[in-house]
Amino acid sequence: MIKLGVNTVLFKTVDFAAAAKYIKKAGYDGLGICALNGMVEHFNTDTWKQDKNDLNAIMADNGLEFLSSEIGTHDPERLKVAFEGAAEIGIPVLCINPFGATDDEETFRQSMDSMSKLAEMAAEFKVTLVCKAHVGHAVHDTVTSLRMIEAVKNPYFGLDMDPSHIHRAGEVPKDALAGVIHAVKHVHIRDCKGAGPGPGDPENQACGRGDVDLFGYIKAMVAANYNGPCVLEVIGRELDVTEASIIAAESYGYMNACLKKLGAR
Repeated sequence: MIKLGVNTVLFKTVDFAAAAKYIKKAGYDGLGICALNGMVEHFNTDTWKQDKNDLNAIMADNGLEFLSSEIGTHDPERLKVAFEGAAEIGIPVLCINPFGATDDEETFRQSMDSMSKLAEMAAEFKVTLVCKAHVGHAVHDTVTSLRMIEAVKNPYFGLDMDPSHIHRAGEVPKDALAGVIHAVKHVHIRDCKGAGPGPGDPENQACGRGDVDLFGYIKAMVAANYNGPCVLEVIGRELDVTEASIIAAESYGYMNACLKKLGAR
């Protein structure tokens, strides 16, 4: 079954306990705990040993499951600590960005070399590392995603397929998914107004409000028998907990209705 979650970056104005409470009230199965330096670190790689019991207690109290964590960085020292913490806490997937520059072969190669080493580190801790195509980065569309999949050969590495970035690369996400689904191990999902480069205001990233055919995308996921995490990721300005909860609940309703319509929930 596709498990629905929220990246807690949406709830960056509150602590993890409050974020988990409102994510559960919105109906989700689990969450992606944010570890983004400078944005919000609900999963703090410096203090995870002290935080472990509290984090797991909060999840148990709310009946939620850790689906992933987004950390972004390629810093091997920070990621080694993050992999260790994720393994101990029970976070199965760590999400990073590709970095580098679009259409720059040198930075593409550097990014692939870095990810190959990080994937080896992930395997040591039996945590899956995923990376998504990102506007402006070395991996930015399905062609470069396929190149990344070929370059980083490791059973603990996979693709994080975010339809909003593929849309802003000028592709149709529901059609692009078929070519990479064999390597998809995580989905960050949101809607998007316009062609970018950013995804638009947080409100228009709620599923169903933008220009991406997310029903078609979810239908393609179901048709391909994808059964991994599907985690709402909304970025932008700080939202109060009411605003964040509205976006979370609206998006859950949309995704849950799509999955029910498709007989997948």
